[in-house]
Amino acid sequence: MGTLHSNSPREALQRLESMITMGGYSLPSKTIREMVVGSIDIVIQAARLRDGSRRITHITEVLGMEGEVIVTQDLFLYDIEGEDEAGKIRGRHKSTGISRPAFWDRARYYGRERELLEALEAAAG
Repeated sequence: MGTLHSNSPREALQRLESMITMGGYSLPSKTIREMVVGSIDIVIQAARLRDGSRRITHITEVLGMEGEVIVTQDLFLYDIEGEDEAGKIRGRHKSTGISRPAFWDRARYYGRERELLEALEAAAG
């Protein structure tokens, strides 16, 4: 687990690739992307909203590669519903409809299928 600063999950993966390159490794871009895909299952994006609060805005899974492009899919997004009387953002996390993430079988292998299911149901509201 680690953190880096970016404006979106896709940008986070691009920045990670850039940091690896800046580290002096002279690997082809495709090789670096394959390493990233093999190492990262989920990107959790936090953002500061206009009221100054921070929220998890994306829960995105890394699926694999198509050609030289990293393929991702959003599982949950933060939906801003409005503001309260004090100007604080109100919203909730909404499922994008993906009921079974690609890492489901791995969760089952490690005996975490029930916990994953409970977390997905809770997040779906």
